[in-house]
Amino acid sequence: MARFPRVASFFLFLTKLSTGQREVTVQKGPLFRAEGYPISIGCNVTGHRGPSEQHFQWSVYLPTAPTQEIQIISTKDATFSYAVYARRVQSREIYVEKVQGNSVFLHISKLQMKDSGEYECHTPNTDGKYYGSYSAKTNLIVIPDTLSAAMTSQTLSKEEGEPLELTCESSKATAQHTHLSVTWYLMQDGERSQASKIISLSKDFMLLPGPLYTERFAAGDVRLDKLGVTTFRLSIGRLRPSDQGQLFCEATEWIQDPDETWTSITKKQTDQTTLRVQPAVRDFQVNITAESTVPEGKPLELVCLVMGGGQDPQLQGTWFFNDIEMAHIDAGGVLGLKKDYQERASQGQLQVSKLSPKAFSLKIFSVGPEDEGAYRCAVAEVTRAQMGSWQVLQKKKSPDSYVHLRKPAARHVVVSTKNRQQAVWEGETLTLLCKVGGAESLLSVTWWHIPQDQTQPEFVAGMGQDGTMQLGAFYGELDNHSNTRLEKTDWATFQLEITSTTITDSGTYECRVSERTRNQARDWSWTQKMSVTVKPLESSLQVSLMSRQPQVKLTNTFDLSCIVRVGYSDLKVPLTVTWQFQAARSRAFDLLLRITHNGTIEWGKFLPQFQKKTKVSQSLFRSQLLIHDATEEEAGVYQCNVEVYDRSSLHTNGPMRASAISHPLRITVTLPESKLKVNSSSQVQEISINSNTDIECNILCQSTGNLRLAVIWYFSAMSTNAPWLRILEMDRTHVVKYGDEFQTTRRKQKFHAEKVSQDLFQLHILNVEDGDQGKYHCAVEEWLWSTNGTWHKLGEKTSGLTELKLRSTGSKVRISKVSGRENVSEHSEVAIRCSLESTGSPASLFSVMWYWNRENSGSKMLVHLQHDGLLEYGEEGLRRRLHCYRSSPADFVLMLHRVEMEDAGMYWCRVAEWQLHGNPSKWVNQASDESQHVVLSVLPSEPTFPSRICSSVPLLYFLFICPFVILTLLFISLLCLYCKARKLSTLSLNRQKEKALWVDLKGAGSRTTHRLEEDGEDS
Repeated sequence: MARFPRVASFFLFLTKLSTGQREVTVQKGPLFRAEGYPISIGCNVTGHRGPSEQHFQWSVYLPTAPTQEIQIISTKDATFSYAVYARRVQSREIYVEKVQGNSVFLHISKLQMKDSGEYECHTPNTDGKYYGSYSAKTNLIVIPDTLSAAMTSQTLSKEEGEPLELTCESSKATAQHTHLSVTWYLMQDGERSQASKIISLSKDFMLLPGPLYTERFAAGDVRLDKLGVTTFRLSIGRLRPSDQGQLFCEATEWIQDPDETWTSITKKQTDQTTLRVQPAVRDFQVNITAESTVPEGKPLELVCLVMGGGQDPQLQGTWFFNDIEMAHIDAGGVLGLKKDYQERASQGQLQVSKLSPKAFSLKIFSVGPEDEGAYRCAVAEVTRAQMGSWQVLQKKKSPDSYVHLRKPAARHVVVSTKNRQQAVWEGETLTLLCKVGGAESLLSVTWWHIPQDQTQPEFVAGMGQDGTMQLGAFYGELDNHSNTRLEKTDWATFQLEITSTTITDSGTYECRVSERTRNQARDWSWTQKMSVTVKPLESSLQVSLMSRQPQVKLTNTFDLSCIVRVGYSDLKVPLTVTWQFQAARSRAFDLLLRITHNGTIEWGKFLPQFQKKTKVSQSLFRSQLLIHDATEEEAGVYQCNVEVYDRSSLHTNGPMRASAISHPLRITVTLPESKLKVNSSSQVQEISINSNTDIECNILCQSTGNLRLAVIWYFSAMSTNAPWLRILEMDRTHVVKYGDEFQTTRRKQKFHAEKVSQDLFQLHILNVEDGDQGKYHCAVEEWLWSTNGTWHKLGEKTSGLTELKLRSTGSKVRISKVSGRENVSEHSEVAIRCSLESTGSPASLFSVMWYWNRENSGSKMLVHLQHDGLLEYGEEGLRRRLHCYRSSPADFVLMLHRVEMEDAGMYWCRVAEWQLHGNPSKWVNQASDESQHVVLSVLPSEPTFPSRICSSVPLLYFLFICPFVILTLLFISLLCLYCKARKLSTLSLNRQKEKALWVDLKGAGSRTTHRLEEDGEDS
């Protein structure tokens, strides 16, 4: 429909082009078109020479490849199209229309989103030379179709002269600036191609009626209104028979191209609405609708209906009772009542009204015996005369309608529960219904309760005829049954509701119904009873505890489900679930957590980490714990305690109704099975001396989880029965610890461990020498970390052996292999010798290591005499007891001082040859050899006299104390003798002075002296 304005604007554009040189022009872009709709792009060439009929070739440059030409169609070459467009060209979905010899249109019947791009129109040269332009380009952008139009499909039956309103919902979500036009159509023959336009709102926001509706539009009978953003309403004030048919709405979206012309890009039509217009009929009939039998005191309504006639006739109605006029309503709505009925109307007992242009109503709110009889209505069609009075055109009467009063009848009362069950659960709502049969009337009711094992009834509640309610003394107390309610659901049904029942509510309930009418002197009453049982909640409460993983692996996840089974699952009662735990070495249960019935969660303090790794799920009758990262702390016995509350306790904090405890469930936590596998194949490495090498430890498989590996490297020398020595260990925290025999700085520099990847560990050996030959292997330990901060060893695997050999260098150390036996006495000295068979090269140096071994104990390095003469002892305490030296170029001696009995055992030496290698030069262990074992036996020594003395403690004490006592006594004796001698000397001098007279008498003096000495001795 938009093609012809496009063609006209295109040719108007062509007239402005000047002639002279060849010039190709296409429609200016960008052109926005919607997906699924057609497009026509014009191309014209002017200023050409040669034939008037020109050829045109169309190509496109897609946004994904803007420099690549894709050929679409040509007027000259049928094979011009590329494969992507060949099928659409062959099916005439894409074709070229020649308008003149020098102008064409490219038509695409149904655009696709991938058709966006830059389109080029090219004209092959027909001139003698190239002069001017031979192609032109324009941009085409394909946008999504966002236009929508909707109207509910329906069938309408109207009468002539009635109004009509239809709404159409239309919207768009195009990013570009577009306009929307909406048009309403009518199809009288059911063919959409012959639809006639009713009215439209153009893209320029102008209302344009169709040719058949111009006059009615001018008179305001036909309208089109826009309600809001997306709603368009068609209004016809007075329908005509010619309006009958199918109506629909059509929405069109327009966009303005760069040449300022408007083009429709999308169009949508709604579903059809079928309209039937009934031509007006002037003649009419009158009928009365009413109940023939009405209970006394009940309302009565009679409706006088006019059937037929014209549209909006002016009618007046008159009501008759037993052929006597009661009331009159004229065409203007003025009511006139006869005197007898004016008083009843003023008291609200009677009402006369006009319900619609063709319906009159007479309502009596309380029917009495005086209202029995025949009712009739008369309707007259009138018109206003020139003088303002009403002129009757025609008048019709209805048949008589007889109204009779219904006689009072015996009533029957039925008492039942709302759910048809005579037993309810404790805390459940008890709803009792008392339904009264018979004619509608004003009733009063009282409810009574006879408890079990009692005969005296208790008043529960009552309701009078006027709706006033009264509660019994016990049931009106706030602390007991403040939620007792009595309701009247209809005139004959009374509902007693007791929420949150207790066991004491069991028993018999009695409903007493009373009736009194205005003409009756006394009340009529009817009674019915029903037994109700309130079952205790605890009678069917069962709690079970289960787990899908009672034996859980360390760090795995396990679940605990507390399942509540009750016979009242449909009540949806709130529960409080308490989880308890008994540790392995505990005798009492501790609180894990409590999930209260009002939704709060209280955590216990027994397991501090339990809250962080536990997911709690709570449903109506199921509580579940999902515990992650299981540790030994979670091993033990679990149980759950369930408390049942009624639903009202969520807001009132009511008491617990029932409780139960589950059986205990033991959860054991074990270590997971290790899946560790290490490469166990053996291999041999042969390398050159003083070179570096790597020994690998491959992990083939390992367990999953938070795991760490520890790797220990071992070495065994080439000698027979050589023990396995621990080189180093890389523990689970990647800390490297060297073995006792590899603590020296030189050995730490030689051996290094590296973790290459998660599955590969390497032992690096630098400057390999003779002493490094032997067998190597790794031991891998798998450690699992748990959330409580402890490590657990899952397993250990040992790799295959890697034998390290050195390529021969020509040097060979040979030690005398003569084995011997040495016997030595205790506390004496012994020398053990180790001899070379040859001294080797003059450039060689030698080192010797002495070893000792005893039964039931491992070998031990005693001393190492290095090639540079330094001595290194295995233990510092050995320095005082032994000495190593080289007695000759071929002899090495181990000297043991003061041999002890513990020194007995086997001794041997290992001699290594050292030579300079590399640049700069470095001493390297060239070769080594080991001697035979020398068995040393230590004999106990013979005891000597001094040794015996020293071995006896009492004798030793005697020998020390006795000389001291003897010397003390001797000193005292000498002191006494000295004193006596001094005393005698003094006496002798005194006597000599007395006998000074006898000078020459020698002999006499001698005798005298002798006598004096004898006297001294006697004294």
